Amino acid sequence: MTAKNTFNISEERRRILLVEDDLVGQESMKATLEDRYEVLIAETGEEALEIIRKQRETLSIVLLDLLLPGISGIDVLGRIKKDPEYSRLPVIVMTSDNEAEVECLTLGAVDFIPKPYPASKVIRARIRRTIELYEDRETLRLTEKDQLTGLYNREFFYHYVAQLDLYHQGTPADAIVFDINHFHTYNDRYGRKRGDEILKCIADKAMSYVNESGGIVCRSGADTFMMYCKHNDDHKALLTRLSACLNDGTDGDNPVRLRMGIYANVDKTTDIERRFDCAKMAADSVRDRLTAPIGFFDNSMREAEILREQLIDDFKTAIREKQFVVFYQPKFDIRKDVPVLSSAEALVRWYHPKLGLVSPAAFIPLFENNGLIEELDHYVWAQTASQIKDWKERINISLPVSVNVSRINLYDPELTDRLLNITKENGIKTENLLLEITESAYTDKTDQIITTVKDLRKHGFIIEMDDFGCGYSSMSMLIDMPIDALKLDIQFIRSAFKEQKDTRLLDAMIKLAASFEVPTIAEGVETAEQYAELKALGCNVIQGYYFSRPLPADEFEKLMIESPKKEDK
Repeated sequence: MTAKNTFNISEERRRILLVEDDLVGQESMKATLEDRYEVLIAETGEEALEIIRKQRETLSIVLLDLLLPGISGIDVLGRIKKDPEYSRLPVIVMTSDNEAEVECLTLGAVDFIPKPYPASKVIRARIRRTIELYEDRETLRLTEKDQLTGLYNREFFYHYVAQLDLYHQGTPADAIVFDINHFHTYNDRYGRKRGDEILKCIADKAMSYVNESGGIVCRSGADTFMMYCKHNDDHKALLTRLSACLNDGTDGDNPVRLRMGIYANVDKTTDIERRFDCAKMAADSVRDRLTAPIGFFDNSMREAEILREQLIDDFKTAIREKQFVVFYQPKFDIRKDVPVLSSAEALVRWYHPKLGLVSPAAFIPLFENNGLIEELDHYVWAQTASQIKDWKERINISLPVSVNVSRINLYDPELTDRLLNITKENGIKTENLLLEITESAYTDKTDQIITTVKDLRKHGFIIEMDDFGCGYSSMSMLIDMPIDALKLDIQFIRSAFKEQKDTRLLDAMIKLAASFEVPTIAEGVETAEQYAELKALGCNVIQGYYFSRPLPADEFEKLMIESPKKEDK
C-alpha cells in the first residue's frame, strides 16, 4: 500500500550550509546531520557567499568555521550581517578559539559549536533550537511587516506606538496620516510597477525621517501611511521630504501630490486608533487642495464628527417619531404680468429633541454618503403626498409639489412601483408629485438612469433636472435626457448678479432650454433686480426669498389660499 502523500511544513528537510574546509570535520558534521537535514558544503568563504547569494531563500542556517582559506570566517560573518538581503540568516560559528566569541557575537552570530565537536545530540539540539527561533522570528516579521515597503502593518504599528508612549510619556508627539491624491489613476496611467516604486520610495524617506528624529511609521492602506513621531512644527519640510521622489519619470504637467493630515501634540489619554482617525479626518479636509495640502485636526473637527455620529445614531428614531418636517417653498410662474403660484418644492427640516433645528447642510450630505438618504427620500415622498391629499380634500387646492430623488434611489428597481403606490394610496395624480433629479445623477450609468426616468415619465411623473449647469452638462446629454424642466443651478444666479453684473451665461442657459422646448426654473432669487432681469431673459418660473422662504405646511397653506394660481387640475 502506498503511503498517503501529505504536506507538512514541520516534516520538511531544512537546508544547512556547512562552511568547513577540513574534510574530517565535514564528514563528522554530515554524519551528525544528514539524516535530518540537507547539507550543502562550502570549503572557502568565497564559495559560501556565492551559495548564500544564489540560495538564501532556501537556507535555514549557516554553520561557519572561522579558519578558512582566503576570506576568513570572521569576514564572511561580517559580510552576511551587513547585507540586508542576508542579514536575518542565522549563523552558528564553529571554533576552538574561545576569545573569538565576543567579536562573533558583536557581528551577529547566534551561537557557537566548540571544536573539537561535542556529542551529536548536543549539536542537533542547538541547530534545531536556532532554526526554530529563526523561523518563529521570520513568521513574526512577515506578519508584522508590509511585504512591499517593509514598514509595519497597522496592528503592529499601534502596538509599538503604545510602547513609545509607555517609555516617552512626557515627550510631545504628532499623529500623521499621508497619502497620494488619486493614486489609482496614477497606477492606471504609469503601471503598477511604477506605482510600487513610488510607494517604496515614500516608505524609505519616511523611515529615514523617523530614524533621525524618533518615531515609527507604517503603511496602513494601498497608498496610505501613518507616522507617529516627536512633535515638530515644520510639517511643510516633512511633506517636501516625503514628496521628493514622486514625479521622477512622470508627466510634469500632471504632478503626483501627497496630502497630509496632522493631529499635532496628541492627547495621550486618547485611544491610539482614535488619534489616527483624527489625523485622517484632517487629511480628508484638504482632499484635492493643491496649494495647501496639509490639514490640522482641531476641536471643531472633533465636534463635527461627534455631531455626525449622533445624527446617524438618531436617524431611525427621527423617522419613527416624525422629527423630520417637510417645509414648502413656492415656485411662481412669471411669464404673465402677475406672477402665478404654480408649484412648490418640498424641503426637509429636522427638529431634533436635543439639538433643536438641524440644518439640512449638516445631515443631507451625511446621509447621501452613508445611504440613509434613500429612506429619508421615501419618508419625504410619503409626507408630501399626504399633504397634497390633505390640501385637496380640505381647501380644494391641488398644487404640484416637487420632491428630490437621490441618485441611490434611481438604482432601485422598484422605484416606479414605490412612487405609484404612494400616489395611489393618497389619491393624487402622478403629475402632482414632481420629481427633481440632479444633473450629476445622469452622468453615472447614464443608460440605466435614462431608462428609469423614461419609465417614470411613461406613468405621468414630471421630471425636473435640478442643479442644471453645475459642471456636467453637454449638448449630447441634453439630446438624450428625458426631462420636462431645467432648474438652473443657484450658483448661476449668484454669479450673474455679483458686483460686476454679467448675465450672459444665464441668458445662454435659458435660450438652450428654450431650444429644447423645456421651461426653466431659477432658484435662489432674492431681489427685485434679479426677478426683473430673469423675466426679461425669458425665465419661466422663479423660486427664492424674493417671493418666500421655505414655509411649514400651515403657513404655506395660507399663501396658497391668498395667491393667484393656475387652474386646478
